[in-house]
Amino acid sequence: MTDNHTHLTGAKGRRHVRDQIKKALQHGDLVPGQRLVEQDLADTYNATRSAVRDALVDLSAEDIVLLVPQRGARVRVISVDEAVQTTECRAALEALCASKAALLASDAQLDELREIGQKMTEAVGLGAFDIYSTYNRHMHNLIVEASGQKVARRQLDRLSNQLVRYQFHLAERPGRSAESLGQHLDIINAVCRHDPEAAAAAITTHLNSVIEQIKATPVRNNL
Repeated sequence: MTDNHTHLTGAKGRRHVRDQIKKALQHGDLVPGQRLVEQDLADTYNATRSAVRDALVDLSAEDIVLLVPQRGARVRVISVDEAVQTTECRAALEALCASKAALLASDAQLDELREIGQKMTEAVGLGAFDIYSTYNRHMHNLIVEASGQKVARRQLDRLSNQLVRYQFHLAERPGRSAESLGQHLDIINAVCRHDPEAAAAAITTHLNSVIEQIKATPVRNNL
């Protein structure tokens, strides 16, 4: 029997479970199609079942979890077509952010972007896909932050939660990291030399390449 007095509950527990499920997806500990059992999640994340239930409702609203009446919850699987459309929307918004970041980024942000480029290069050299993916996300997020485009950021946060990166695992495909590294360095260089048109073009080229990768590889799921 679970002792609820030692488990996170209420709003704190809800946030904790929601955040931990997202992290588990990022690290591959949970995968699209996987069934989510409330008691297992409560035990894993040291939370009450009510907190878990509320977190699953939140994740359902973000299109991360599918709630099926009488059948429970599972991580949502998305189609190739939906993944392509999601990435197309990302491309439009991130191109806007990249162009603005090229004009508005602070010296500290530019220094951080250059450092990220160096870390990504090192990670590719070592074949460290997890590290590369972490810096990849950091780079994209930093450019959006530097743009000052808060409306675009809200929309991108929602789009990034729709499982494309978790389901397709592009960075792990043979040769993909080396290919995308050059694209990321082009983005960083354009932003750092304050060239908004080149920055927008570079990020569009990169995300169009992502779309082609998504289209090219069948999606395997755990349904």
